[in-house]
Amino acid sequence: MKNIWIWNHYATNMFKDHAGRHYWFSENLLKKGYSPTIFCASTIHNSNEVIDTKGQKYILDNANGIPFVFLKTPIYAGNGKQRIRNMAMFFKNLFPVSEEYAKKYGKPDLILASSVHPLTLVAGIKIAKKFGVPCICEVRDLWPESIVAYGSLKRNNIFAKLLYQGEKWIYKRADSIIMTWEGGAEYILDQKWDKQINLDKVNYISNGVVIEEFDKNCMNNKLSDPDLDDLNYKNVVYTGSIRKVNDIGLILNAAKIIQLKGIKDIRFLIYGSGDQKEQLEKRCTDEGINNVIFKGRVKKNQVPSILKRSHVNLLHNLSTSLNKYGQSQNKLFEYLAAGKCIVQTYPTGYSICERYDCGVVAPKQNPVEIAKAIISSCEDDEVNKSMGKNARSAAYQFDFNILTDKLIHLIESFNEGEEQEIGIVQ
Repeated sequence: MKNIWIWNHYATNMFKDHAGRHYWFSENLLKKGYSPTIFCASTIHNSNEVIDTKGQKYILDNANGIPFVFLKTPIYAGNGKQRIRNMAMFFKNLFPVSEEYAKKYGKPDLILASSVHPLTLVAGIKIAKKFGVPCICEVRDLWPESIVAYGSLKRNNIFAKLLYQGEKWIYKRADSIIMTWEGGAEYILDQKWDKQINLDKVNYISNGVVIEEFDKNCMNNKLSDPDLDDLNYKNVVYTGSIRKVNDIGLILNAAKIIQLKGIKDIRFLIYGSGDQKEQLEKRCTDEGINNVIFKGRVKKNQVPSILKRSHVNLLHNLSTSLNKYGQSQNKLFEYLAAGKCIVQTYPTGYSICERYDCGVVAPKQNPVEIAKAIISSCEDDEVNKSMGKNARSAAYQFDFNILTDKLIHLIESFNEGEEQEIGIVQ
């Protein structure tokens, strides 16, 4: 089980950034004697930039010794028909590219096919069967459940029903399943698929962080920011997109409540950009919300230095029914590594913040409860610091050295002729 093919349509960013889940898995697999190869699209998500395949079906390049195979895919913008065509072409091209690549470089011992979209998993199952090797299907986003949860598709829609059937087909035929949130098996139970799908093959390997790299970025890529370094304020930091799905308006509502209470030393610093940024800035001006500052986009490698210098880091996105199955946001694990108290604006099942006592969780996602949680996190400096220490300790459980060992354990279980459940990170 040495030659591992990893399929992720959107891993093109990982090639550019030298970072990300499958880059870090591959980096550690290489150190441990494995030969990983990452297959991804030639297009870069949310960008006009593409990898030139020089008219061929694919082109091979590498990043720090990790081979990347870029499949020719058409450019797209937005989430409409162009993106669907891009997904379909990636799926279609995986078949001839896999055959050509195997003839030239040898077939894989195992395929790890990762979502976002399910077509990659379908191709993984079919091509692994052709090669006579196992296929691990990694689910990082539930399709169509996440689309339904965010209100973009009705559960009883015929297209949604077809997607659910396709999802069940994948789970039944995968040799093993990885889910990035702890309640993956509970999701299958809720769908009433447990009679057809063996829950023993459902494994939990969370997202995580490379602590060594996080610490290096804190030192070497420090953002100069007088607002962040102003000790007259207890800065509550949010990092991420500012779009409808993030619902930053809720943060403004909570900030307004805190301001009306006359609390002057709590301030919100919002780092990031998105199509709602200008609208929300105007709202702050119009409504006199003066304890919120929009800081704009920053480089990814500057985010650690920002999180490390906050008083509280705010874990926030629109709460949905998916939260009952746990947490998998990449930013959560950076927040842990920062060693600062976390305020989570919504409750979840399998709560990492509550398990490790590293923050305050709002019992309901509404402005009043969010404001209460933030005030609570700022009232007692000793408790705040203690929660920060707990966060940093918890981060080591989610370092990619540990997560890769769990992946290797699963990979090698196929050598033993049986699957062994990885279990839950404790």
